[in-house]
Amino acid sequence: MGILNLTPDSFSDGGLYDGAPAALAQARRLIAQGADILDLGGESTRPGADPVPVEAEIARVVPVIAALARDGAPPLSVDTMKPAVARAAAGAGAVIWNDVSALRFAPEAPDVAAELGCQVVLMHMQGEPRTMQAAPRYDDVIAEVCGFLLARAEVALTAGVAREKIWLDPGIGFGKTLEHNLTLLAHLDRICALGFPVLLGASRKRFIAALHPAAEAPDARAPGSIAAALAGAEAGVAAVRVHDVGDTAQALDVWAAIRAAYRP
Repeated sequence: MGILNLTPDSFSDGGLYDGAPAALAQARRLIAQGADILDLGGESTRPGADPVPVEAEIARVVPVIAALARDGAPPLSVDTMKPAVARAAAGAGAVIWNDVSALRFAPEAPDVAAELGCQVVLMHMQGEPRTMQAAPRYDDVIAEVCGFLLARAEVALTAGVAREKIWLDPGIGFGKTLEHNLTLLAHLDRICALGFPVLLGASRKRFIAALHPAAEAPDARAPGSIAAALAGAEAGVAAVRVHDVGDTAQALDVWAAIRAAYRP
């Protein structure tokens, strides 16, 4: 899943692709590099980010989604918490709703997801973007994240979302310390065992710089991002959400070839 941030303030590439021509050019580069899915977002969810009005978010994402859909792009995902944005994006051609709030932002969100009939990614986040990194605490981060994700999947199922259309995301970096992130990455197999496809989004996140201080700049974190993606692949995640599509695709191809050649 290639990331396309149509925002002025995303933590890694904010402002680079917030106009339609630049966004479409970047989308085509990601497709050429091997993206199987494009995830488009019009509101930053970095720590401390301020909310964006619905109308502004729709204006950022819908024209680009519509243009890509007309071009026959791979499946398109909209990264939003807002049901109104998801509805507009689906009308323009998006087939996945990637929701960092796990359908909690608005009371009608589960019903809208069922009505749209799209695939839905339910992500774990402790708190909300403006405050989530203030002081995250868990007694057992794996058990609590798994319990939350299963509960949100049950809400979606009860609303009428088909089971085969529900994805789970442990929410690396969303209300987690370095230790929490590493514990989740080390035990992704337990999240994959919950019975739903898992999306892993660890690309360029700050925990990489905490482990390797020379990677303070987000665009210097590609090697660490690839290491996390390979850990996810080994654990059985269904997709990895990444900025560096070409490098990650190459790494995954080599990893898959090595696994295929293994003879016990």
